[in-house]
Amino acid sequence: MAKRDYYEILGVQKGATEAEIKKAYRQQALKYHPDKNPDNKEAEEKFKEAAEAYEVLSDSQKRARYDRYGHAGMGGASGGGYSGHGMTVEDIFNQFGDIFGDFGGFGGFGFGGSRSRSSRRVNKGSNLRVKVSLTLEEIANGVEKKIKVSKYVACKTCNGSGARGSDGYVTCSTCGGAGQVTRVTNTLLGQMQTASVCPQCNGDGKIVKDRCVDCHGEGIVKDEEVISINIPAGVGEGMQLSVTGKGNAARRGGVNGDLLVLIEEKKHPELVRDGNDLLYYLNLSFPKAALGTTVEIPTVDGKVKIRIEPGTQPGKILRLRGKGLPEVNGYGRGDLLATVNVWIPKKLTKEEQKQLEKMDESENFVPDPDSMERGFFERIRSYFE
Repeated sequence: MAKRDYYEILGVQKGATEAEIKKAYRQQALKYHPDKNPDNKEAEEKFKEAAEAYEVLSDSQKRARYDRYGHAGMGGASGGGYSGHGMTVEDIFNQFGDIFGDFGGFGGFGFGGSRSRSSRRVNKGSNLRVKVSLTLEEIANGVEKKIKVSKYVACKTCNGSGARGSDGYVTCSTCGGAGQVTRVTNTLLGQMQTASVCPQCNGDGKIVKDRCVDCHGEGIVKDEEVISINIPAGVGEGMQLSVTGKGNAARRGGVNGDLLVLIEEKKHPELVRDGNDLLYYLNLSFPKAALGTTVEIPTVDGKVKIRIEPGTQPGKILRLRGKGLPEVNGYGRGDLLATVNVWIPKKLTKEEQKQLEKMDESENFVPDPDSMERGFFERIRSYFE
């Protein structure tokens, strides 16, 4: 099923301000909050959907990519899209808990504290950024790239726990293993509960007492990994893809960060990209332009032959439909526009000079201003058709 528009989900216009987006998200989140709609799967999905929309629209860079490319600009690499995909309710509370806290002190873990039993903070590893350079041919067809990344991975000695053996850590005495501490205050509206990360264990719920000798209690070590990235056809310079879970591992267990892939385009020796169209300058000699010929021109799919009609004028644009680049969302493909340039030699032999002087005396070689003007406007019109 096709994804709904993020602006539609939050009920805001495309030009909405950051404050308007935040307000709209809070309204949607509170409306479909799981504690307000217990055992209601539809409400839970709408709750997640609103969080996914807010995650993109509240980030200026993600929002700019979404406005330009739609949902296709938010993902496409192997491993899923961006972090909004597959978010659990707990992930949303951990990431956007302050949003809920702005409304009457409900707190990021539910109304009345009903979610406190599973509120231990989940560690998340940091994201990694890499650049991938692509040729026009790779952009046209899509490509799988394998890159070697230096990153933090879970320590194999302790399986990421940071402790030496199963009894190498103890439950935090401050939070009792919950990973957070709660505070209840009395207000005119009644008792309100707020929660914060436990300062003793930093939200882990446990403290390492006997540290692993390899990772020194961190649960992660530096290593290298070869990652395969499936890049869809039609991507553009500056577009960012995300490979979920391929970033740095989290300290002492948790969720891996994401690998953010920034697209760069390599310069093509003959073709120039203009959106999804490709531009090519076709140099013809004067005799070939006058007599007509068949020439080969490059495309992203290989060489193709085209017929040059006799009397082809300089500046004429030849359109090869469908020989450009595909849309990143898979709908449609651009054209290749070949602009004719008639090459005039700088030096002539005496024989060539005599032949041209003789041709210049012919009426066929006297410029027709009306014809030249019509030809100019016809070329401009053909470009936009």
